[in-house]
Amino acid sequence: MNNKEFIAALANKTGRTQDETEKLVKTALQAMGDNFESGEPFLVSGFGAFEVKKRMERIMVNPGTGQRMLVPPKLVLGFRATQSVKEKLKKGGAE
Repeated sequence: MNNKEFIAALANKTGRTQDETEKLVKTALQAMGDNFESGEPFLVSGFGAFEVKKRMERIMVNPGTGQRMLVPPKLVLGFRATQSVKEKLKKGGAE
């Protein structure tokens, strides 16, 4: 599902126009992005938690040349689903 399809489906379910729905989605995503910049987790009740994690500095070996390189530390975004979402996926999405 791409962004346009998501907006259309959400607008259909909520009874709002696609323009209103698009503004709401953009606002929600902006709020999530602002929260990630501060380094705090973003919890979505009944869905899961998005959290910023620090990946430590490590040494990587290029398999083609065998050359060792130092990979600097960086921040990555992680997601942990709630138990109910995990159970739903185990059953193939059927309720």
